[in-house]
Amino acid sequence: MRVLHISYGSPMIELSKGLQLREVQSTSCHFDKHPFNFKPDLCLNLNLHPVATRHAKINQYLQEAIQAYDIFHFHFGETFFPDKSDLEILKQAGKKMVVHHHGSDIRLLSVAQKNNPYVRVKPEWTEAKIKKNLSILSKYIDHAIVQDHELKGYISDFYKNIHVIPHAIDLNQFKPQYPPMKNAFPLVVHAPTKRNLKGTESIIEAVNQLKNTDLSFDFKLIEGMDHQETMKLLSAADIVIDQLRIGSYGYLSSEAMALGKPVICYIREDLKEKYPPELPIVHANPDTITTVLRNLINHPNQWNNIGVRGRTYVQNHHHTQKIINQYLDIYKKL
Repeated sequence: MRVLHISYGSPMIELSKGLQLREVQSTSCHFDKHPFNFKPDLCLNLNLHPVATRHAKINQYLQEAIQAYDIFHFHFGETFFPDKSDLEILKQAGKKMVVHHHGSDIRLLSVAQKNNPYVRVKPEWTEAKIKKNLSILSKYIDHAIVQDHELKGYISDFYKNIHVIPHAIDLNQFKPQYPPMKNAFPLVVHAPTKRNLKGTESIIEAVNQLKNTDLSFDFKLIEGMDHQETMKLLSAADIVIDQLRIGSYGYLSSEAMALGKPVICYIREDLKEKYPPELPIVHANPDTITTVLRNLINHPNQWNNIGVRGRTYVQNHHHTQKIINQYLDIYKKL
């Protein structure tokens, strides 16, 4: 079994590593060098080539990949070509394909707003663009993967088979740094990829309000840093705030829980029952973040317990060794 993962993202890289541990010939390939300095197995560095030669480079790699791989695992709905004409080429070559959606590539605002008054989407991902992509992808691909039930709802009308599989976290790469029971000046961190989507403005407002009281804490906004630098700050944190608008927790929350940190994040009310009951995330939205953050800072005796529960949660529900069989089962069905 030879699997190629394209074309970007940390979850894709970690999944490929997990498959390699099961002796699957899996390769994670980035088309462009990522600003967060992720480390895939292969990077084509196409962003270093003139636009005029980019298509030729991708086409050349496609032809090489057809000879080298049996299964093509597409992430974020991206394939080799922007118009996805490569799907017909791969089909004619008898290749097996699966698509893995991760968020903004399928989040339909009209659907999300029915259950989420706080949601925002990336403006470049219009509903017309999303539906067009899904129509093309589902024409050639029967199996789609998402990480949670928030995302499943956006694609239920497109694919024949939809699999909900939590993203993979290799706990061996995360040494827990549980917060101390007492800390006179705790560190709170927030690491948004897109401020508008994550509710960063509400978090900054809450921080400013609380700093004007007698509450003592430090706040670090993690932006423009590579993945290694981000992990160092997450390891040093006492409290991690993920997002307040999307309605489900993402990869950052899982990484922070793996490090033993209390995590604040917004989980949609209608989705809470879809998660295991022991999910230890502290819930907050843009309307409640000031109160929630104040209460958590004021109760340092809770941090360690929440952190330990988070680490256990990731161990039980995200650890690569626990979930990799679900991916292997899908590959066998293609």
